Amino acid sequence: MTATETEWSIPGFENHPILGNCHEPGGDPIGVVLIAHGFKGYKDYGMFPRIARTLADAGFIAHRFNFSHSGMTNNIDTFERPELFELDTWNTQVHDFHAVIHALSAGILNGASVPFIMFGHSRGGVSALLTAGRHADDPQFSQPAGIVTAASPAVCNNLTDEQQRELLDAGFVLSPSSRTNQDLRVARTWLTEQLDDPDAHDLQALFSRIACPMLFIHGEADPTVPHGDADILLRASGANGRVVKIPEADHVFNTPNPLAEETASSPQLQQLLKHLTDFAVRICT
Repeated sequence: MTATETEWSIPGFENHPILGNCHEPGGDPIGVVLIAHGFKGYKDYGMFPRIARTLADAGFIAHRFNFSHSGMTNNIDTFERPELFELDTWNTQVHDFHAVIHALSAGILNGASVPFIMFGHSRGGVSALLTAGRHADDPQFSQPAGIVTAASPAVCNNLTDEQQRELLDAGFVLSPSSRTNQDLRVARTWLTEQLDDPDAHDLQALFSRIACPMLFIHGEADPTVPHGDADILLRASGANGRVVKIPEADHVFNTPNPLAEETASSPQLQQLLKHLTDFAVRICT
């Protein structure tokens, strides 16, 4: 039997849809991997379909999804909902990740009978860690068997004091998309939520509540998030964490967007795929 792919949609923050794709292996699954994109990313970007298909070939159900306020739909040529992108926050993404996990555990999404792993790229890694940390003591929350981040920052807010004042004063900052040539906005809500509830956004403090194994993968040539952030995450995670740094890998592991099916994975992406798959197999079997 060969792997299959289907689309799904569930309600996210304020009932805006979380759009996803489910990749299923040909036989009985050994686990599930939930794949979250980063800032200005989306489920169909570059490496994410390749990651999902590789995991399905290895025996996993892989769900790749768009956060409800990513601004993206299944029309990948543009941010069709820039007004949602503007209002995206960490709380919004934690809500969405929780909704995906609830849908999984409730049998709405395939894979309720096997362990699941949270995978997040860049800001998606932060969202995975925030979700697991905030809900670590919640008896209604299905706990992950493991967490993997790729190119993840070590903090929720890396703006300087001056940048924060400018955002608060103006009400938004522009964040142009070179891919779509749109002048996207980030609203002050992204910052005010953090200032109003700093404990819920203290990423490193939340690590003490996460009990599952964690793997932090980072490219040594990442120009967007310094690879030293992986070391900070490792120190905060203690005995539960492990770091893998990939030589010559940039922020997207040298992967073009789009990545055609017939195009071979870069050596850096191949290493990411191997480390992720090996971790998932070890955790779920």
